[in-house]
Amino acid sequence: MSDTTLSPAFLPIHVLSQQIASGRLSPVDLVDDCLGRIQALEPALHAFVSVDADNARLAAEAADKSIRSGHRIGPLHGIPIGVKDLVEIEGQVAMGGSAAWRGRVAPHTATLVHKLRAAGMIVIGKTHTVEFAYGGWGTNQHLGTPRNPWDAATHRTPGGSSSGSGVAVAARMVPCAVGTDTGGSVRIPAAWNGITGLKATIGRISTHGILPLSPTLDTPGPITRSVEDAAMLLEAWQGEDPLDPLTRGRRPSEPMATLRRGVKGLRLARLPAAERSGVDAEVLAAFDRSVDRLADLGAEIVDLALPLRFGELGTASGRIMSAEAYAALASLVDDNAQLIDEAVRPRVRAGAAVSSRDYLTALAEREALKRRFAATTAEVDAILTPTAMTPAIPVASVDQNTTPAVFTRWINFLDLCALAVPNGFSAGGLPISLQIICRGYDEAMALRIGWAYQTATDWQDRVPGMV
Repeated sequence: MSDTTLSPAFLPIHVLSQQIASGRLSPVDLVDDCLGRIQALEPALHAFVSVDADNARLAAEAADKSIRSGHRIGPLHGIPIGVKDLVEIEGQVAMGGSAAWRGRVAPHTATLVHKLRAAGMIVIGKTHTVEFAYGGWGTNQHLGTPRNPWDAATHRTPGGSSSGSGVAVAARMVPCAVGTDTGGSVRIPAAWNGITGLKATIGRISTHGILPLSPTLDTPGPITRSVEDAAMLLEAWQGEDPLDPLTRGRRPSEPMATLRRGVKGLRLARLPAAERSGVDAEVLAAFDRSVDRLADLGAEIVDLALPLRFGELGTASGRIMSAEAYAALASLVDDNAQLIDEAVRPRVRAGAAVSSRDYLTALAEREALKRRFAATTAEVDAILTPTAMTPAIPVASVDQNTTPAVFTRWINFLDLCALAVPNGFSAGGLPISLQIICRGYDEAMALRIGWAYQTATDWQDRVPGMV
């Protein structure tokens, strides 16, 4: 499309919100535009499991009448959203990416869906996921792998497990989508699709009604096209939920209040030199330029010696993840008659080898390491790393025995929060991403740093050529 101003689907949420509030844009037109783009692009991109066009149009009509009559709920009223098919909506099929659950109907609605509906958002459809959300590449053997929209010639990894959500947002099918993150499943799709993804701290957003992979590590988060949009969604989605004990006693984050304060005077630790080995040269070059840009904006860049390597922390995280996944899914993966992804079945089955002693030891080690890292990083405001070691790779070249989550998995393990933002492109036109890591429950700081960076760059405004 030569003039993206003609299509509201190309605008970020904070701009759409202003246009809806002023009467320049109707939620009906916005939803129709998104549905039209889904109809045109879905055959090639395969982002959605299902599209609820009729109900989305009804909700848009209701939002339009409510807003025109002076009953606007708030800044998200009338904004359409895609919801990962791990998140339950009562009466609708919730497969969790598994062909074995093809006819599974959700018995209730997730707290997160109640919250986004209460904010006036319109669920437009359910997006694809890696089976059981267990994988970072974004592949799905039986239900299909969404296509990364940045390469029309080669089917490249969309990132997982929130693969459909990442593709749908990047392709301007929807302005935002729900993702979930157990070891990178919001941030990796954001990185490889050239968009923004917030991994919230565990307990910040309720997981009630979201099919679990690893309850110790699971957390939902927004996938958007700008940091400001992610901040808006976090404010609406967070909050205490009596159905999720991990949310109790959490003081709400107020990211919008500090979003525009800039980075002057902040101390930001860069990727340790030892962690640069094996990282794609273009990724490192983009990372170094991002660090320099933040320094130009007034941040103090420091070096920090961390207690353990990221890979070691990722291995410890994997023990907890596989043990908890197996506890939840053993009856399916141990039944060879069930149609389970050949890459996912062994990941889940690996949990059978984790003894109760090993599992409890891993949980205790996690608490000790959280304290060590808190002490080590007490004098910095954030840690900066790339989000992924490479740009998206061809699906045909994926080694399912490896993970792209080297820079992301350890953050869940230590109960931190992190933001992925686009920070460049490879020579082949593939997105590259910066990860901003902050203390647990300090999402506002990560968003503040990300907003400052995005205000000084324009990577988030780039649009995939094939859409």
